[in-house]
Amino acid sequence: MDDFLIYSGYLILLLNLILYSYSFFRKGKANVFFVAYLAFAFLMQFSMEIMYFLRMKNQFVINIFFAGQMILLGLFYNSLLQIKNQKIFVQTTLSVSLLILGFQLVLDSGQFVKLNLFEIILTSLLLVVYALIHLYNMLTDNKKYYYISFGFVMYLLSSTVLFLVGNLSSGLSNDVKFLTWILNAFLILILQFFILYEWIKSFSAKASLV
Repeated sequence: MDDFLIYSGYLILLLNLILYSYSFFRKGKANVFFVAYLAFAFLMQFSMEIMYFLRMKNQFVINIFFAGQMILLGLFYNSLLQIKNQKIFVQTTLSVSLLILGFQLVLDSGQFVKLNLFEIILTSLLLVVYALIHLYNMLTDNKKYYYISFGFVMYLLSSTVLFLVGNLSSGLSNDVKFLTWILNAFLILILQFFILYEWIKSFSAKASLV
């Protein structure tokens, strides 16, 4: 069951990367930062999978993923926002967060090679705020990237809780740890379906006829 969820998530992620890349390079419609995010996410997932099979520690790849995810999705939402104050907020908080993470790494370089819970919480909650701002704007605007934003809010909030639980359950049974990873894999799969549904609604040939 766990392998099915994990590899299904990889498969849908790859499909999304292909579809959004096509919409960007051939149609010029998909957002370049979001396509870059999908490519980055697939590369990170593939790297972690290879390292897992080679029995190598991959915590540092997870840290790179969360930092890169914050940067690329932060740029994605910054490109979508039209209100100057909102763009300044995104640019400022993104820069400050990167400085904080860099300062933390200078003070304790060991954080890079282990699961950095502070980084996960900071980057995830910041992206939730960006997505909520975009969702709020869409109350009076078109619904572009609506399903993606909704999916990210749901996934990032839920996964942050799971990482907290996983960290607190380090001294508990392996069954509890396994359950948190299974739930996270399920959430990733759901997120990828939201992203796929967004493409169907906004970028597919059928959507262009609406």
